[in-house]
Amino acid sequence: MVRSGGEPKPAGRATGGTDPARFRERFLQGEPVETGVRTSILNSWQRCRSLGLSPDQSDLPFREDFDPGGRIVRAAVPVLDRLQAKFSGSEMNISVADANGTVLLRRFGRASLARSLPAFQKVPGFVFAEQVAGTNGIGLALAERQLIRVYGAEHFAERSQQSACLALPVRDPLSARIEGVLCMGYPRRAETPGLGAVIRKAAAAIERRLLGQSSERERALLTAYLAAEAEAAAGPHHSVAVDELARELRPREQAVLLEKATELISGAQRAAVDVSLPGGRRVTLLSRPMTSASGTEGIAVEAVLPGATPAEVLVLPHQFDATAGIAAEPVVVRAVPSLARSSLTPPPGRLLSDGRPGLVAAGGKATTNGADATADDHPGRPSGARGLVMVGEPRVGSYALAARRRLELLSEASARVGTTLDVCRTAEELTETAVPRLADYVTIDLVEAVLRGEESADPLGDLRRTVVHGIRDDLPFIPVGKRPDFGPTAPQLRCLTGGQAVLEPDLKVAAGWLALDPEHTEALLAHVHSLIAVPLVARGVVLGVAGFYRSQDPAPYGDDDLSLAQELASRAALSIDNARRYTHERAMVLALQRRLLPHGLPDQDAVEVAHRYLPAEADVGGDWYDVIPLPGSRVGLLVGDVVGHGMLSAATMGRLRTAARSYAELDFPPDEVLVHLDNLVGRLDREDPDGEGTGIIGATCLYAVYDPTTQRCVMARAGHPPPALVRPDGTVTYPDLPAGPPLGLGGLPFDAVEIDLPEDSQLILYTDGLIEDRHRDVDAVLERLRVALAQADRTPDETCEAILDTVAPDHPYDDIALLVARAHALDARRIATWDLAADPALVSEVRAAANRQLADWGVDEAAFAAELILSELITNAIRHGAGPIRVRLLYDRALICEVSDASNTAPHLRRAASTDEGGRGLFLVAQLSQSWGTRYLPQGKVIWAECELDAA
Repeated sequence: MVRSGGEPKPAGRATGGTDPARFRERFLQGEPVETGVRTSILNSWQRCRSLGLSPDQSDLPFREDFDPGGRIVRAAVPVLDRLQAKFSGSEMNISVADANGTVLLRRFGRASLARSLPAFQKVPGFVFAEQVAGTNGIGLALAERQLIRVYGAEHFAERSQQSACLALPVRDPLSARIEGVLCMGYPRRAETPGLGAVIRKAAAAIERRLLGQSSERERALLTAYLAAEAEAAAGPHHSVAVDELARELRPREQAVLLEKATELISGAQRAAVDVSLPGGRRVTLLSRPMTSASGTEGIAVEAVLPGATPAEVLVLPHQFDATAGIAAEPVVVRAVPSLARSSLTPPPGRLLSDGRPGLVAAGGKATTNGADATADDHPGRPSGARGLVMVGEPRVGSYALAARRRLELLSEASARVGTTLDVCRTAEELTETAVPRLADYVTIDLVEAVLRGEESADPLGDLRRTVVHGIRDDLPFIPVGKRPDFGPTAPQLRCLTGGQAVLEPDLKVAAGWLALDPEHTEALLAHVHSLIAVPLVARGVVLGVAGFYRSQDPAPYGDDDLSLAQELASRAALSIDNARRYTHERAMVLALQRRLLPHGLPDQDAVEVAHRYLPAEADVGGDWYDVIPLPGSRVGLLVGDVVGHGMLSAATMGRLRTAARSYAELDFPPDEVLVHLDNLVGRLDREDPDGEGTGIIGATCLYAVYDPTTQRCVMARAGHPPPALVRPDGTVTYPDLPAGPPLGLGGLPFDAVEIDLPEDSQLILYTDGLIEDRHRDVDAVLERLRVALAQADRTPDETCEAILDTVAPDHPYDDIALLVARAHALDARRIATWDLAADPALVSEVRAAANRQLADWGVDEAAFAAELILSELITNAIRHGAGPIRVRLLYDRALICEVSDASNTAPHLRRAASTDEGGRGLFLVAQLSQSWGTRYLPQGKVIWAECELDAA
């Protein structure tokens, strides 16, 4: 039935010229009004438009079948009477509506006001739900589930433009379900300060009266049980020996009994359950239906103690909290001398239907409504004494059980969500925790920038479906990886823009959700019926949105579910943000690490090299490798590892690699390079502003120098894993190389070892991340590495892949740097050597022999430069050095001229004065050669110079 709600008003600009009217007019004309209108009002306007409501519609649905004496009415009548007296003589219109928006009660501050108002404002029965009445206080309070104020033109319909209202949902204190709405309406001009406090106080009074109704039913059930017990006590009596049991029960054992009793009450049926207590004791709990004198149906739960001996009856008094309108009313059947020493008092937090400490009582043989309450009701159960544990209504037991399960879910979420620092995995953990105890399906949409560890400038337009998880896999949700297209009225977008969770109890009437994608939402409606959308926000950063869908449980989501979803999402968002920040930091460290590692391999023919760098799954460390061309066609191979992880380790690695390369290019032998690095690390430790000189920096290193002319390799290591050597026949060995102390200890020597490295041998250098794993034995891993390397015909690249596939851990907790070098030998025909005495007359002979050798090699174009270089270097060796003197020419990528003698005195390049007769020889060498330098030997030195053949 539809009744007229008053005279229709013409559509168009609202009167008054206030800002809400101006913005409403712009909204109705299709103009954007994102700023200037409260989010809740704008969301409601958008929902009204998507529902096809007209602002000039004046009719409201009217229900004649509403219950004028229902639970919410009985609780609200005294409160509304007091409000009517408080606002006596004013133009206040006070109403109470049910959870569907139907007005059940009306009160007026001035009696004459009822005669002047239109019917929809004075007659109970009209429906003010938002989907039929547009934006108004009652409908919006139900939609937003919070205190709502709607002023003048904020109403969507023209009929309410002259009014203002304040509305607040009224909830059942036990279930937290919205039972109705308290609304206070008044003319726009009659705004009164303090109305918010008044309506909150009035709503709280109604909720206390609702609690009182539950308490009355519980008292009636208890009275019925005790009356039956008193009647049965006239006959043969067997009481529970609770006195002895009470002194031994621990709080945890008491809690187990009460929790199981709550489950039995929520089951609402006759049952018998054996309960094993943590102390090893077993108790049988019996539950059976009962009815009070007033008709309230409930469940009584009794404990049966097998083999108990008769003892005096123990009854713990039922303790009532004093609430408004409800007097404290303990129920005590008889005095009990042993009560003071009993330990069966309910534990804190265990509440019965009215929120009071639960009843734990022991009686004798009891009957309820004439039914015999002996153990014979349950054949096969042990006979023994029996006593009351708990009595209550099934729905109240369900509330208590649900509350406990919510606490268990939150406790489990604390342990399950955030176990890794991976953004996607953390989101998956949230869904796995919530399904199926809170939701049947969960979707997580994260900002794409968050997945990369960044913050997004446009989180609303940068979402990507990250996780879809549920009890089935065939529902038509937007698939993972796709970009969801949320409309302006979609719950997900509303919760992101408003920063608050959005509850849609019934998706079939949720206009914003239905408008998202009619075809898609229609397919989903066959499976889901209720939705909670929660924003994922942590530390002010918008990360995304979570959607919790319910399908199997016929009950829609309520406010308790909303609070639980918010708490889960809040905890998960913090973990996701931690993972995002870690991902961001790890990306920066990894970028720095890769930037500091070699970007390519140098041109050289001594070895064929392949390398790999695998960062740890957790924190990036300071592993590095390097290939350094050295004079004389030699090559240096370097692998190191800085202790620790993060930015400091990466930066320290860069400094050590640079220093190690510099020391190597100075042509220091491997053991001396390690000595210099050891001093450097110690100096870095002392200079660290936060280390206080305690040695927080440390590193390991292995340095090898291979000479292709002799096929010998000299190496030394500082606390580093030993290298592996694969000989041409496939034999794998670990050279006996002294470990040496890690870098940074100082004062300890390093020993170098020289080994043969035949052509086509492979030298494998690696960091400890390859072989050291908390779940594996190092010796076993080295043996596995030996097996993996026992194939000589692989290329270095293939060797790297084989090592990573068979030896590297699946989830490395430390970085892995791997360097594989296959040795090549310089052809003996490309090496020319002359030994001569310290006689200047022999210089011309060596020059002539060198010219002939260059002609044989076909590099006559380099003869002029080589002849001048050799003349100067040999002359210097004869004049300033000591015999014997050796001259060597190497034909490699460049022509290398070497002159060695037994003196340790090295020449230095200087600019000769115009009056000097000498000093220009080295200057000439530097001009004719690509590079030159000095290399020290155990006995003497080598002066070398390289001539670039292409430029010769």
